[in-house]
Amino acid sequence: MKKVLGALLSLALVAGLVTGCNKKDNSAAGTASSNAGASKAEKRLLIGVSIWSSTDTLGSQCKRIIDAAANALDVDVMYVDQGHISEQVTASAETLCAAGCDGIIICNSASAEMTSVINTCTKNKKYVAQFFRIISQNANPNEYKLAQQSPYYVGAVHENEIENGKQLVTILANKGNRKIALEGWEAGDATFLLRYEGYKAGVEEWNKAHANDKVTLLEPQYGGTTADTGRATAEAIINANPDIQALIVAGGGGDTLVGALAAIESMGKKGKIDVVSTDFLADLDQQLATGGMAAESGGHYCDPLIAFMLVYNAIKGNYKVDTNSFYDVPFPYLYVASSEDYAAYAKYFVDDLPYNAEELRAMAKLSQKDLAAAAAKLSIEDVKSRR
Repeated sequence: MKKVLGALLSLALVAGLVTGCNKKDNSAAGTASSNAGASKAEKRLLIGVSIWSSTDTLGSQCKRIIDAAANALDVDVMYVDQGHISEQVTASAETLCAAGCDGIIICNSASAEMTSVINTCTKNKKYVAQFFRIISQNANPNEYKLAQQSPYYVGAVHENEIENGKQLVTILANKGNRKIALEGWEAGDATFLLRYEGYKAGVEEWNKAHANDKVTLLEPQYGGTTADTGRATAEAIINANPDIQALIVAGGGGDTLVGALAAIESMGKKGKIDVVSTDFLADLDQQLATGGMAAESGGHYCDPLIAFMLVYNAIKGNYKVDTNSFYDVPFPYLYVASSEDYAAYAKYFVDDLPYNAEELRAMAKLSQKDLAAAAAKLSIEDVKSRR
């Protein structure tokens, strides 16, 4: 009886974790079951996506571009939302492997989680790539070595987060802000730690060059990945430090920032506290115009698209997966600091996708070197040149 109950609980967990599947018609029907009964030759590829959220501001944009690529390439997609909760991140890889995915792309939280993820994928012979993340060779040498040696770890698609942090702090300093608060999302998150390193480096550079006009960066407080927790954390920061001139909301998918902006407005501080963040809001143009935001980085949401292409080509046998290295694909950030900046961005990244179906099919045929080059040049000007 205990074995039966255990099996039922395991099935319930899998059913609860899987948030939906994409098909050609973008329906939420079960992709895994759509392949049941098909012969091996006819089976469509199924690529799993482990993401913090497929419904928040950034997550929904990621889902949109992944779904477009899946439709263009006639591939099925299965999503698992894991909230950047460590246990759910590692469980998501197990869930997607058990569901029959041929490969997985994942946005983990801590790099330490990748030991379990890589081992799960290697054991099940499923290719895996990270997006918005890379394992730090210095901070996580064991995980980095494991990634290098696994024949199923394809690679990572990520930004230069340290430079991103420096840029945002410098924008605030140039606007006259000298006391800056910081709201992260989860303590120990791999990407937050890199951004934090950049914020501190930017402050250090500024203070070295302006010895009589120094900037102070407060210790980070953590607002989770929801609007409610983001709001509560921002309120606590401001109540404890009523003299702050600026707030960095480090990221977390967008909802944390939504909550922080709501807190600032309700406390009568809108336009008085300069806010910068990474992860574009749906109403960024309005926030920039009304003083809600001072600047924001992010915007392209295409890291998972490139990770998807890496895994797709590894499954197809087009990209060799070495056992002493992996593919490292850096991505440039977009920076928006005015309504005019946002208008150009919105035309090519919000009102439409930066790649159409024909371009996505062509992208899937690129060599790994050319795919990395395409990622490196993605910008508003790049999209304009293709339109």
